[in-house]
Amino acid sequence: MKLSVCIPMYNESAIAEGSAMTYSRALDGEFGEDYELLYCDDGSTDGCADIIRALALPRVRVIGYKKNRGKGSAVRHAVMAAEGDIILCTDCDNAYGTDKIADVVGIFDRAPEVDAVIGSRSLERDGYAGYTFLRRVMSKTYIVVLQVLAGFRHTDSQCGFKAWRREAAKAVFSLCETDGWAFDIEALLIAEKLGFRVTETPVRVINHSDSTSKIKPMRDTARMLRDLMRIKKHVKSIAAPEKATGDKN
Repeated sequence: MKLSVCIPMYNESAIAEGSAMTYSRALDGEFGEDYELLYCDDGSTDGCADIIRALALPRVRVIGYKKNRGKGSAVRHAVMAAEGDIILCTDCDNAYGTDKIADVVGIFDRAPEVDAVIGSRSLERDGYAGYTFLRRVMSKTYIVVLQVLAGFRHTDSQCGFKAWRREAAKAVFSLCETDGWAFDIEALLIAEKLGFRVTETPVRVINHSDSTSKIKPMRDTARMLRDLMRIKKHVKSIAAPEKATGDKN
């Protein structure tokens, strides 16, 4: 079974080399040659893609495009280019640690009925440890909004740690349209519409990037609510798979 680890990347020159080396060492030790590490450069302007290419690591690929589109676009492009049987998406800063990767692959091994495994910070007592008060409040409030407005059935949509069986990943992300931060909920709602089975696993953030300055509560909340309304309309337009029926004769 081959694993693809997909990482969206935008102006990460400060951590790009460390990211590639850390992930590569961990994956070499756990999976040998049965993996690929796939970075998708979301229109970076700081040369982070070239930093990773220059390392010439044997199982690392860098793809991307010139104009910045958003994290959802980068994840979607990486997933659709991935070649693994299990496709795992995580962050460049190794926020959730490398040990969790093998744990999630083990879930697929033990549970053949599971199509996707998503990380949830809400299932760990210290899942949000180290977060600023603003980020913690925004994350938890957004989950409540999703549960009320979109019928979201899980405990954490925005955790950047998710893994999919190849068939489910390709089916779901081929239908995704959202380029911004709401892409996670779109993917999960599409997965539910298509009948894929999704389960959760507890995670906690152990490496924190300095992204607080990028958060603008009023702007980002309004944007995500607009995206949610559009996503609901899009998901509703997707035809659900026909359920198999037995011979009634």
